[in-house]
Amino acid sequence: MLKIAKYVVYDILRSKVLIAYTLFLLLISFSLFGLESDPSKSLVSLMSVIMIIVPLVSIIFSTTYFYNAYEFIELLVAQPISRNSILLGEYFGVAVSLVVGLLVGVGIPIAYYAPTATGFVLLLSGIALTLSFASLAFFASVVTRDKAKGIGVALMMWFYFSVIYDALVLAVLFAFNDYPLDKAVIGMASLNPIDLGRIMILLKIDISALMGFTGAVYKQFFGKSFGMIYTIGVMLLWILLPLLASVRIFRKKNL
Repeated sequence: MLKIAKYVVYDILRSKVLIAYTLFLLLISFSLFGLESDPSKSLVSLMSVIMIIVPLVSIIFSTTYFYNAYEFIELLVAQPISRNSILLGEYFGVAVSLVVGLLVGVGIPIAYYAPTATGFVLLLSGIALTLSFASLAFFASVVTRDKAKGIGVALMMWFYFSVIYDALVLAVLFAFNDYPLDKAVIGMASLNPIDLGRIMILLKIDISALMGFTGAVYKQFFGKSFGMIYTIGVMLLWILLPLLASVRIFRKKNL
C-alpha cells in the first residue's frame, strides 16, 4: 500500500493541475491578507473561499485521477496484491498530494500573517474537508465504471453539500420554527462536513452572535470541549465511512 501511495504522490506532485491549484490558493490567500489590516477579517474571507474551492477541487480531482489511472489499477489487480491495499494506496496518494497543495497554498500565508489558533483551525478544517471529499470521490468512482457518470455523481454531491443542503436546513427551520429545534440543528449540522468546518471557524473567531438563533445553539454546544471532540469524531466518520464503503465495493467489483 505504501509503495502505491508513494508512486501516486510522485505522479501527482508533477501534475500541472495540482501546481495550478496550489498557486491559485497561494495567490488568493496572500491577496486577502494584503487587502485587510485585520487578520481575523481576512480569515473570514479566506474561510468562504476554502469552504467552496477546497471541496470542489478535492472531489473533482480525485474522481478524475481515479478514472485516468483505471488501466494502472487493473494492472495492479492482476498482481498478487490485495484490492484493499490497491484502493487505499491510491486514496492516500491522492489525499496526501491535495493536502500538500493546501498546506503550501494556505498554510504558508496563514503562518506568515495569522499564526493563531483561529488560523490553525481554518487550516485543520481545510485538511479535513480535503480528506472527506477525496473519500466521497472514491466512493463515487467505484460505484460506476462510466467516467461521465462518476464525475456527475461527484459534482452532485459537492453541489448538495455546498448549496442545496443549506436551503433544506433553512426550509426546515422556517417550517418548524414553533418547535424546540436545538438538538435538531446540531444533528443537521453533523450531516454536512462543510457546515461543521464553517461552524468551528466562526466560533473560534467569536462572531457566532451574527448567526442568530443557530449561532447561539452552536456556541452552546460546539463551543465546549465535548463539542470539539464531537466535531472531530464526526469529521473522522465523514472521512472513514465513504472510504470503507469504497473498499468494500471495490473488493467485490468485477473490473
